Amino acid sequence: MSVVGFDIGNENCVIAVVKQRGIDVLLNDESKRETPAIVCFGEKQRFLGSAGAASAVMNPKSTVSQVKRLIGRKFTDPDIQTELKMFPVETSEAPDGGILIHLRYLGGTHTFTPVQIMAMLLAHLKDLAEKNLEMPVSDCVIGIPSYFTELQRRAYLDAAAISGLKPFRLMHDCTATALSYGIYKTDFTAGGPTTVAFVDVGQCDTQVSIASFEAGHMKILSHTFDRSVGGRDFDEVLFHHFAALFKDQYHIDVYSNVRACIRLRAACEKLKKVLSANAEAPLNIECLMDEKDVRGFIKREEFERLTSGLLERIVVPCNKALADARLTVDKIHSVELVGSGSRIPAITRSLASLFKREPSRKLNASECVARGCALQGAMLSPAFRVREYEVQDSLPFSIGLLVDDSPICTGANGILFPKGQPIPSIKVLTFQRSNSFKLEAFYAYLDELPPGTSSKISFFKIGPFQGSHSKKARVKVKVRLNLHGIVSVESATLVEDYVGTSPFRGEAQSVDQMDIDDESVSGSSERVSNGAKDGTDASEFAHASVNATTNDKATRRLELPISEIIYGGMTKGEISEARDKELQLAQQDQIMEETKNKKNALESYVYEMRNKLFNTYRSFTSDQEREDISRSLQQTEEWLYDEGDDETENAYVSKLDNLKKLVDPIDNRFKDEDARVQATRDLLKCIVDYRTAADSLSPKDKEMLVSECTKAEQWIREKTQQQDSTPQNINPVLWSSDIKNKTDELNSTCKHILRCTASPNSSDKHDTSGDK
Repeated sequence: MSVVGFDIGNENCVIAVVKQRGIDVLLNDESKRETPAIVCFGEKQRFLGSAGAASAVMNPKSTVSQVKRLIGRKFTDPDIQTELKMFPVETSEAPDGGILIHLRYLGGTHTFTPVQIMAMLLAHLKDLAEKNLEMPVSDCVIGIPSYFTELQRRAYLDAAAISGLKPFRLMHDCTATALSYGIYKTDFTAGGPTTVAFVDVGQCDTQVSIASFEAGHMKILSHTFDRSVGGRDFDEVLFHHFAALFKDQYHIDVYSNVRACIRLRAACEKLKKVLSANAEAPLNIECLMDEKDVRGFIKREEFERLTSGLLERIVVPCNKALADARLTVDKIHSVELVGSGSRIPAITRSLASLFKREPSRKLNASECVARGCALQGAMLSPAFRVREYEVQDSLPFSIGLLVDDSPICTGANGILFPKGQPIPSIKVLTFQRSNSFKLEAFYAYLDELPPGTSSKISFFKIGPFQGSHSKKARVKVKVRLNLHGIVSVESATLVEDYVGTSPFRGEAQSVDQMDIDDESVSGSSERVSNGAKDGTDASEFAHASVNATTNDKATRRLELPISEIIYGGMTKGEISEARDKELQLAQQDQIMEETKNKKNALESYVYEMRNKLFNTYRSFTSDQEREDISRSLQQTEEWLYDEGDDETENAYVSKLDNLKKLVDPIDNRFKDEDARVQATRDLLKCIVDYRTAADSLSPKDKEMLVSECTKAEQWIREKTQQQDSTPQNINPVLWSSDIKNKTDELNSTCKHILRCTASPNSSDKHDTSGDK
């Protein structure tokens, strides 16, 4: 059994796995540690990961990347509209307000949601993990940005379910980074907590978290972010700069050509990396568009001037993280800089200026999230023993609760789980109710959320109540903020007191009075049983029970039904349908891969046999055979590059079988030449061995054994003479299999003679010992 950690980046993905000697990052099919987060649709199959990246330039309008930016978002969101302008594929608004992606596949247009595309990517990563580990993989921990809303978190869980994964936890990226940093450190001071700021500049976003470390314990003090500034935004500045430059110098409009845009963006990304280590860098692209080669040049100073606005934005969440953690810069012991976009020197200088110290790079910038997720998976899995280490994460947004459209009577704005609430947590609410009622979870402060986020989260209906109930009836509702950062109503129990044999009767009234019990749980103290999705415990309440007391009082507990509606989430039926579709797509991919393998096998056979026919097999073929085979090989090659270019698996197998029928007799003659020599040696050695053994036998037995050896020797001599006079280009008169059969026959006969000879001697010995 194994637990893996997935870091699903906007551009690349990393897979880490827990092993006995520590945490390993798995390699993909190209032996690379990072796998592109790309899904490309060809005419008849999908290309995922590295294969998708290789096919993207040829199929730009069928390639989906950066799906992490789209998942759980609304089509009309202004940020999404900006994203979609950079998207080469066709999109539209879904009936529920989400995003639909339209792709050409199998001769038609197919529609997918971002959740389905994410499921395809997760399924590919799952396959890579299973190939590496040579065992099934399902248990995992997946890294997510701290700014993900509940709808986006549920979308990740839905995508995981579609792909066959069972996440123990959705873990904030910076929390995973902090875990991979803190669990191995042993030099924390005993005088108090060590406070570290983690700045993650990713490809599309910037996240900042401040964590407090003590021996065996870490606590996240604040999460802040800028969802729309990252490494790609620096690439985009270069892209627009050179697009304008090429329009002036070469009179070409890059924006009008999708493929040219993709190539220029890729070149700008490489240029940015060169500028990170050099003061200046050139840009050269052959045949960018209209058959024109383009050249450009930029200095680091100019690049930093063009991106000055982005550099200022990266500092903003850092200041906010300090404010939310109620800390000043002098209280920060160190600053850890990670993320794929963090290598720009100007970013390091900006952070050094803010925190009054040089940022450290002790962690692998691209792998720390996946490693932290794998560690958390080991902590939560019952299959691993990990030293005690408490991980206390915190809620990045305030979540409120409405009771029958009115705020619960606690705090401001009806907040149930305030910002900074430990994850996971449980709160038990007590209401006086005798009829059905509803609860609605919502985000209390929209200014804490990314722009354009809806405040609605989910809706829960408690009831209906069976029978009539007294005014003493209470309803205890257990609300859980689980390991994924998702709010759910875990149970609702009607508690009713009786006196004597009859309950109080009368008209029950709905009372707004409510009690709240806070039962926060440690972030890493919960172990997840196999197959569990969120680490929730079983309900503590029985279906129905009566507790008697000495004062003739009794309490009845009755579990109430709960119905849940997720605003914008997938239903179980939709998830099942998506899973079936993913299986169909995977089967089609497998069929196409097998077909491709058979085609390649046929093509290789044609080239291999053509070479052997005039070299290795030359003396073993007749002129007529050589001519017939050469003609068939040529016809097969022409077929492969014409009508056979896109055929079925059976067609390639049939062509290969037909060729083998012609070539196999020649191949058998060639192979039997050496096999015959070895078989002859084995037979002659056998003859020598038995003749040597015959010296110790009685005259009669010796004569029998030598006679058999002489017959075999005479047979092999006659047959060898016949074979030596037979041309190599016709079938042998003596096959190696004939010689092996003769050897087996001689062995059988001679061993029988030896056994019969040995048997009386052993009998005599037995009798003699008996006489004694």
